Amino acid sequence: MLFSMGLIAVGIYRLSADKRTAWRFAKAQARNLARLCGVRVRVRGTDQLGPGPYIFVSNHQSHFDIALLLGYLPGINRFAAKNELFRQPVLGLVLGTLGMIPIDRDDPMASIEVLNRMAAEGHSTIIFPEGTRSRDGTLLPFKKGAFVAAVRLGVPIVPVACKGTAQIMPKGKHLSIVPGDVELVVTEPMPTADLDYADRDRLRDLVRQRIASELATPQS
Repeated sequence: MLFSMGLIAVGIYRLSADKRTAWRFAKAQARNLARLCGVRVRVRGTDQLGPGPYIFVSNHQSHFDIALLLGYLPGINRFAAKNELFRQPVLGLVLGTLGMIPIDRDDPMASIEVLNRMAAEGHSTIIFPEGTRSRDGTLLPFKKGAFVAAVRLGVPIVPVACKGTAQIMPKGKHLSIVPGDVELVVTEPMPTADLDYADRDRLRDLVRQRIASELATPQS
């Protein structure tokens, strides 16, 4: 799906005058992937969102989180991904063409500048603050980068919980998807315009608590 549909999305992006066409195609294919694999998706909380931009902060249990967030979060949202992924031949082409955001862990300010440009263009960003997928579904410690960026940019943070995806496509297993139920829970946006750098840890902890609370609640 990534390589075939991704390359088609790149072609659409380059040939179409309306660049949103490629994004609509990519979002539709992510939803088709869920349906074809027997994954039933329930979404809650998107009615709380305005036009944005936002920084969406999500837990990360599975590769399927990416399809879930791409397909079911409203709007055109860029994923922040580690620099190394952009060096891979096909994947890097897809990520770069669709405007995904490379994160340089050795130069966080450069990453914030890219996020600032995305926000100025009205695009929201999706960040996994755990930095990697959780092997057993347990919420890992959050890194500070997303919260420093949100404070510096004054962009609201939206905590998001992906529930059930570890059972659909667990880490460490073959790249197969098991039919089942997943849930995407979007919580109330948290303003950052009145915060400063000293608030970054408190903001991180509040966001993590909110996501942890949602994960502790059984799926609807």
